[in-house]
Amino acid sequence: MARVVVGLSGGVDSSVTAHLLQEQGHEVIGVFMKNWHDTEFTISDECPWEEDSKDALLVADKLGIPFHTIDLSKEYYERIVSYMFEEYKNGRTPNPDVLCNREIKFDTFLKHALKLGADYVATGHYCRKRETEDGFQLLAGLDGNKDQSYFLCQVNQEQLSKTLFPIGELEKSEVRRIAKEQDLVTAEKRDSQGLCFIGKVKLPDFLKQQLKEKKGNVVEIFEDWEGYKSALNPADEYSYTESDGKVIGQHNGAHFYTIGQRKGLNIGGHVNPMFIIAIDTKTNTIYVGEGDHHPGLSRPGLLVNKEDIHFVNALDKMKLGESREYNIRIRYRQPLFGAQLAMKETGLEIEFEKPQKAVAKGQFVAWYKGDVLVGSGVIN
Repeated sequence: MARVVVGLSGGVDSSVTAHLLQEQGHEVIGVFMKNWHDTEFTISDECPWEEDSKDALLVADKLGIPFHTIDLSKEYYERIVSYMFEEYKNGRTPNPDVLCNREIKFDTFLKHALKLGADYVATGHYCRKRETEDGFQLLAGLDGNKDQSYFLCQVNQEQLSKTLFPIGELEKSEVRRIAKEQDLVTAEKRDSQGLCFIGKVKLPDFLKQQLKEKKGNVVEIFEDWEGYKSALNPADEYSYTESDGKVIGQHNGAHFYTIGQRKGLNIGGHVNPMFIIAIDTKTNTIYVGEGDHHPGLSRPGLLVNKEDIHFVNALDKMKLGESREYNIRIRYRQPLFGAQLAMKETGLEIEFEKPQKAVAKGQFVAWYKGDVLVGSGVIN
């Protein structure tokens, strides 16, 4: 029997996680992480921490397990929110969910659990782990619609060795069925949405806490732009200037937008929707193209800088000049697709099997071999 600290979030997944561990005979302790408690910028009452905390307590009471709350809001702000502001300021699109797992759940929270004498921590993630002769592997969850391995793409061997994923072998419907059978208050609770631990927010309003509005031009780049005729290296991106297109409107700050975005531009007069194809925060300019077929919306590949390359197991690291084929994804729930990974002096160059739309700097690319997540990196 092991002592397992479960991150009880107040949702159905972590609730069933605690129940299953208890059923297996483990000593289970429930801990609620209070990482954010400013509701000024959240939309309505989506994911309020007070309700989540109450539900987590009710689940712990129902299961008869010890329960307490830890306030990690200081660490969350310093390591997640501040990073978000800086990334958006530089025209990049961070992924707070991946960062939250790397910096909070599997670092700060894990260390707290170990101080409680825990043998393991457990979370309600839809993913699996496997122990081999060479270490631990992170695998996709069996429920393809809920697989969350992408969000854990930055975990390391030490963290995996101390973590359990009890629902990784289950379908979501099965998790809800178990919760109903056990009469858990979270059985029919909706899944949380929006930013990790913050909830659904109006992102521009949230960012305005630190980033100021600043009028700039919206420039349309037409499909016949001369630059599209020159071949791109996989890691290159198109570079525009205002003289390459036509000014069709204004925006309130380039740092409030992201690549591939089509809502919130307030630009009319076009048959097809306008998509953001590039952002220049130095000149405070947004470049757009009409229609989702626009060549500027796609790229043949990307680059991960040397310092941002992460392999779940160090034994899988690639040597300079080495190339490998993996299946990859560049966003959550995106179907896996083929790519060629090559280790260059500049970093890891990834060439897609087919051009991909909306490749946003600051997001994470994760590469898989079968259902094993091998590594990941920050898109540059």
